[in-house]
Amino acid sequence: MSKPPATVDFARPPAALMARAAKLATSTLHEAAGQIGALPAGIRPLHLDMRCCGPAFTVKGPPGDNLWLHHALALAAPGDVVVADVGGLHEASYWGEVMTTQAMARRLGGLVIDGGVRDAQAMIAHGFPTFSRCISMRGTAKDRGFPGKLGITIALGEAIIAAGDLVVGDGDGVVVIPRDRLEAAVAAGEARVEKEAAAMDKLRGDAMTVDMYGWR
Repeated sequence: MSKPPATVDFARPPAALMARAAKLATSTLHEAAGQIGALPAGIRPLHLDMRCCGPAFTVKGPPGDNLWLHHALALAAPGDVVVADVGGLHEASYWGEVMTTQAMARRLGGLVIDGGVRDAQAMIAHGFPTFSRCISMRGTAKDRGFPGKLGITIALGEAIIAAGDLVVGDGDGVVVIPRDRLEAAVAAGEARVEKEAAAMDKLRGDAMTVDMYGWR
């Protein structure tokens, strides 16, 4: 039988730095960090207005089984975003309204899962930030004999995610920025926002992008 640890300890980014990152779009952070950390485009928010920003609490569980997500719910800290690798079976439903209710009571920051969720209308009404591969009614098992892991490094698509990396999700998708690169990425993102704002001011006049950027 595979048992969860009593605690899952890892370093998290400073709160002030996460607050700055929360003001930036995922596309801005992705570009500012050197075009890294973009999760597969198929992992989408249940509603375009949903947004999350918090440390990754990583989960790796077997396909078709969500017991390790329940363990994650019990051990994640307030503000953590549960990020789950479910072993490749995308179209099962690993999370629904019951788990969302607990996640909100524990003040978690959101869910990012390379698998399905259900109770979509209720979850949208609750407003809990949920980013999933699909919506599916198919249930999952809870087999205590299946192995799983919490707080380890996982991969979703080309993105490598360690516990404590910053997860930001919005209507464009999800980006994960390594904790040791976060300060530089946020500073570069803030500079990018200022630069783009100045460019758009010019474009509201008679400027053209092909001239501004030397593309003629």
